[in-house]
Amino acid sequence: MNWFVFWIIIYLVVIAWFAFRHVRKGDIDNYLVNNRNTATLPLVFTTLATFVGGGTSIGLIAMGYESGFAAVGIGVAYVIGFFIVSFYAARIHSRGRKLNLYSFPEFLIKHFHVEDDHAFARGFSAVVSGVNIFIFFFLLAAQFVGMATLLKLAFDIAYLEAAIISCMVVIAYTAIAGLSGVIITDSIQFIVILLMIFFIFIPGIHSDTAGLSRLSELPDTFLNGTHYGWMFIVGLPLFLAPSVMVRMDIWQRLLAARSEKVARRVIIYSGLGMLPFYIIFPLVGMAAYLSSGSALDPKETVWVFLESHTGPFMLAFAVVGLLAALMSSGDSFLNLISISAVRDFSGWGKGGKRNISLERKKILITTFAFGIIAMVAALAFPHIVDLMVIGLATIVIFAPITLLALSIKKAWRYRKLALASIVSGFVVNMGFFVGGLIYPEHLEIKASFIPAFITASLVLLVGMLFKNKFYDPKRN
Repeated sequence: MNWFVFWIIIYLVVIAWFAFRHVRKGDIDNYLVNNRNTATLPLVFTTLATFVGGGTSIGLIAMGYESGFAAVGIGVAYVIGFFIVSFYAARIHSRGRKLNLYSFPEFLIKHFHVEDDHAFARGFSAVVSGVNIFIFFFLLAAQFVGMATLLKLAFDIAYLEAAIISCMVVIAYTAIAGLSGVIITDSIQFIVILLMIFFIFIPGIHSDTAGLSRLSELPDTFLNGTHYGWMFIVGLPLFLAPSVMVRMDIWQRLLAARSEKVARRVIIYSGLGMLPFYIIFPLVGMAAYLSSGSALDPKETVWVFLESHTGPFMLAFAVVGLLAALMSSGDSFLNLISISAVRDFSGWGKGGKRNISLERKKILITTFAFGIIAMVAALAFPHIVDLMVIGLATIVIFAPITLLALSIKKAWRYRKLALASIVSGFVVNMGFFVGGLIYPEHLEIKASFIPAFITASLVLLVGMLFKNKFYDPKRN
């Protein structure tokens, strides 16, 4: 019997049942933010499922195989970031209700907008949404790379065919379910990941590392976390941690929370709950390095590990579980960028009666288009570690202006500086990214977020000091 087909059929039946039974198609608020009435546990599950989902798990396993404990540094940075966000979680939730926000870009656009400057508002909206969408394409493409790799190995098909199948599945479910469906499936898939960790990953790590004692055999740069250089490992807690505050998926969960207390609890519980995963996944990669040597393709590390520690039945269960987790993260990211694009580029919120069917139609069309683009990116750049790190880190360029908007009234006074901060940070990031592709021996593309964050911060802070010194309150 083909156990892969068996588990896929079971998974698809369960997902279809939840999607068609529990998702109300005509309710746009339910589709976008689950009617802002989600309890703590489902939000914790969906947050953890996104942060420790398939793309992250496979990416961290590959990164652990490639660099050792440098991968654990990402988890430490994220825990710090979650506790930073916990101070603002209630404020984000309350402003979301008050201003009827559905996404992180909407928050920035409304806080740096003035009624009599429509040209700037359109430009700022385009930059904020465009950069956010561009960044999340990296994360979505990473999910497709992971799904395509597993399908290719499990069913012995070409990578191209596997990527197309992955894309179509994610597009179809995202279009049907929206955020309410994403939350439901995230909860299911998080439980599957827990089962895999307890029954496959932890026993396998213990076996391959002889109770962790063999870790001392790893290269020195694996053990001290400096495989990508000191700048990368030092920069993670300093510069990656603030990126949690500006992740669109975190904002969507906070906006969907039932209350301010729920929003804050979700962030604290999720921050504490995710760290063990960010330790276990890299250890899987390190265990594979010790047992299989250094000749593996990093993105296939998880397959090699599973194949050596399971029989046909459990291998199929684990692979389908990872595919489910990849889909979980993929539909979250695709849902986010589609909503952001439609709301921020199509001019919603200008008044008048809302056309629910038209809004839904635009989101469906955008979901399909963005899914195809991300699939093309996964085919052109199938490096899951680079896609994951770049996508996770680049969004930190929004942190300076977000802190400003959350901390002071009349943030619109600095709207042009906010725009300059985003653009300068993005340009610097892309410069270092392209430079790293061309000159990998001189520049580490995974550390491109560090100069980008510094640039974005300096542009905003220096500009504010200059503006405050010469500010005329009669002029904006």
